[in-house]
Amino acid sequence: MAADGTWNLTLDTPMGERRSTLTLSTAGGTLTGSQEAEGNTTDITDGSVAGDSVSWKVAITNPMPLTLSFSGTVDGNSISGSADTGMFGSFSFQGTRA
Repeated sequence: MAADGTWNLTLDTPMGERRSTLTLSTAGGTLTGSQEAEGNTTDITDGSVAGDSVSWKVAITNPMPLTLSFSGTVDGNSISGSADTGMFGSFSFQGTRA
């Protein structure tokens, strides 16, 4: 599938750019993998894929405990979309295949 592989993501936040590495694997409509940022790796949850559309959640603890809900689109070697933080709003992200 188009989403399989490793991605270098940049999330645009009020605290500046936050970079992470996302590793994805698809099986049918299910998306699994992990996301690493600042030395911490977390398994993604609630991952799904439909065509070029992907969505997943990741729980972070730094700079504060928060669950980010990502939704985006894969276009060849690029991925982009938004990450909803709940009470802090949504932030755009973009990335390239590693």
